[in-house]
Amino acid sequence: MQREWRDVLDSELSADVVGLIDAAVAADRVSPVSDHVRLRLRPDVEPAPELSRHLLVRDADGRLAGYAHLEPGSGDAPAVAELVVRPELRRRGFGAALVDGLVALAPGRDALRIWTHGAHPGAVRLAERYGFRQVRALWRMRMEFDEPLAAPSLPEGVRLRPFVVDQDESAVVEVNNRAFSWHPEQGGWTVADVRAREAEPWFDPAGFLLAVRTTGNGENGGDAAAGERLVGFHWTKVHADEEPIGEVYVLGVDPDAQGGGLGKALTLAGLHHLRAAGLPAVMLYVESDNAPAIAVYQRLGFRHWDTDAQYAR
Repeated sequence: MQREWRDVLDSELSADVVGLIDAAVAADRVSPVSDHVRLRLRPDVEPAPELSRHLLVRDADGRLAGYAHLEPGSGDAPAVAELVVRPELRRRGFGAALVDGLVALAPGRDALRIWTHGAHPGAVRLAERYGFRQVRALWRMRMEFDEPLAAPSLPEGVRLRPFVVDQDESAVVEVNNRAFSWHPEQGGWTVADVRAREAEPWFDPAGFLLAVRTTGNGENGGDAAAGERLVGFHWTKVHADEEPIGEVYVLGVDPDAQGGGLGKALTLAGLHHLRAAGLPAVMLYVESDNAPAIAVYQRLGFRHWDTDAQYAR
């Protein structure tokens, strides 16, 4: 067994890691890593060692058997890791080798968090073996498009329009970071983060719905069109896998515009868009302790599907 850390992956290694992740998705029907990890593995995305370190484990024949992505911590923020083992090589010590490497790099008891996606039983057993306990849970909720949807009712003075590439990026980042200032992953987006997702094969500006308020004085917030201000958005996503499904990818409302029904209206507008695309169902992610949001989604028809959990020692 060979184990090595890399600050940067070349295009060949990135392709090997993506192939390993895809093999796990085919076996488990859930991705072992989050969206931002996949983005950082793309060959056209500039390497950022301050955001990503890569742990590779190979078998005796030199084949890539396991991979871990580590986002180094800073200040009081812990390091955060996600890992995957090739399906046909599981229960042979490669997962333990990955965790050993992660713990050695972040030895403090509160210095490391590890995600498990879909509550995979092997990942849960590994976490318990190393004395990790669950400290955070992210629900995935799902709704079938088999019931009528209410029509969205926008607040007065607000209209919807699709995202415009090379115009709206800064305004979206501004609203996103105000709406998610509390969120450990979502709250610090940059224009580069939006542009990286624009380059993804699933990106469709028609499914990126912006709620704008006419200002009449040229106030526009970021790069939004003159004479309007962005007050919220619903970025939808389509997963074209074996079972196509839509996703409420990001739903953000400016704090100054909250409380007037805009969030519900944006949610419904995005759901109508996804259903009109012929998709049978839609899913979303929500923090398990966000009871108000869960209640809203349940009233719309969403139900708990599975859980991603974060573990700490």
